[in-house]
Amino acid sequence: MKLPASMPRLKGFRHPREIIAYAVWTYHRFALSTADVEDLLAERGVIVSRETIRLWVNRFGAHFADFIRRDRPSAADKWHLDEVVIPINGIKYWLWRAVDADGDVLDILIQPRRNAKAAKRFLKRLIAQFGAPRVVVTDKLRSYFKPIRDLAPNADHRAHKGLNNRIEGSHRPTRKREKIMGRFKSPRQGQRFLATHDQINTIFRPRRYRISTISYRHSRSDAFQLWADYALEMTA
Repeated sequence: MKLPASMPRLKGFRHPREIIAYAVWTYHRFALSTADVEDLLAERGVIVSRETIRLWVNRFGAHFADFIRRDRPSAADKWHLDEVVIPINGIKYWLWRAVDADGDVLDILIQPRRNAKAAKRFLKRLIAQFGAPRVVVTDKLRSYFKPIRDLAPNADHRAHKGLNNRIEGSHRPTRKREKIMGRFKSPRQGQRFLATHDQINTIFRPRRYRISTISYRHSRSDAFQLWADYALEMTA
């Protein structure tokens, strides 16, 4: 990925912001470890430790995710909600995820429970960001029923296992990264990583089977330009 060489240097950092942005991009765009990114940079003549890359990812990943959220088009008013278990340090946690009708991830939240209170907390968070939905599709978990009825009384709630297939695919990248990372070390780490990872994949992983080759290439070029613009807005 080529970023403009004329970008001003980031104050307090030895490496140019182009290199930092590239490291964050490769880590989240592909199923790579920090050691893999270290080797990619070394092949290009940039010597940096994997610990430094980890610090870049943690510090600047949220920056890119926030700007992607800021500039994304309005979310569709049909939401798919689902929850999947993720073990952290031998304790069972639940990853709550919502995607819209286009398959774009709206938000995620890691919680220790899979009950009505947890569902209400997640739904309130979504409505605060995107407004009330027109349709909410979930599985048959009873915990969804009362929160949706209370917080989105005008929404059409469709509870059916087969209708929620759209969101099932969004869990696969999480499982893949979870394996590479040797599982998440804490709920905070998992929340920070997935909240960033899902947003970056929103612009760099369009549903290619639904668009032509030309449209896909235009989409990819637009994503690269956005990434370059966001790199220019990085602050120390």
